[in-house]
Amino acid sequence: MAHIVVITHEHDRLLERKLFRRAESSYMVHAILADLRRRGHSWTISQGFSTSLKGDAAILHVDATRVDPAYAEYGRTFPFCLNIGVSDISKPRVSTARVAPHDGWDGPVIVKSILNCGGLPESRLNRRAQKEGRPLPFPEAKVMNEYPVFERASEVAPDIFDDPDLLVERFLPEIEPDGFALRYWLFCGDYDFCGRFVSHDPIVKGAGVFRSEPCPIPDDLRQRRKELGFDYGKFDFAVHDGKTYLMDANKTPGRVPQDAGEVASMPRMADALERMIRSAAS
Repeated sequence: MAHIVVITHEHDRLLERKLFRRAESSYMVHAILADLRRRGHSWTISQGFSTSLKGDAAILHVDATRVDPAYAEYGRTFPFCLNIGVSDISKPRVSTARVAPHDGWDGPVIVKSILNCGGLPESRLNRRAQKEGRPLPFPEAKVMNEYPVFERASEVAPDIFDDPDLLVERFLPEIEPDGFALRYWLFCGDYDFCGRFVSHDPIVKGAGVFRSEPCPIPDDLRQRRKELGFDYGKFDFAVHDGKTYLMDANKTPGRVPQDAGEVASMPRMADALERMIRSAAS
């Protein structure tokens, strides 16, 4: 049986307790770890990298767009560390739908923060550091709650294209008879699941999703996963005119609602993590 150390940001909380309820987690990795614990494995959380915690394997689970190299250095002290190769998921690095001025695309576009989830993870970590009287880990981070959509790229002001904190991207929701769809790919090692969320809103988000259905995984997306170094995570993408466009890559995905239709299997994800740990130990 393996002991797994989950490496989180020093101000992050993989588990949170509200009032008198037991501690819960909004992260998918916790569901995987819970399944592994039922099999006899154990795990602990390392908040930060200056720690003496040891184990048979580690999971680099720093919920921030860019990971301080010190966290990865700590992860490399373990025989195996999940996602050790993923240190930057900023939109300019990840997106294959980026639009530049006069690049030939004048269709609909969406303006996004370069930070994952609009900078909300960085904002949350900054607030917790401030409460503890500690320096802000991401003092330059800006939160972007809404992503504006323009009918044509030519409508976007030049200063938006020039802003290093923003990225202009092709807006490519897949149009369905009853709404709009965005594809997602969840994976852990050699197990994966790909599906489409369908929403009434062109910006497909959790609250507006009313249907989920499985769909195939494009081969070029598998290649993109290799290039980005992901062992575990979630990609959001669209297929438009036969071409795949990766929009977002998340290395610390949240839990997929079980009422969203057919979804990824947490036991099978746990199986895949077990295989990776055993392979590293052999």
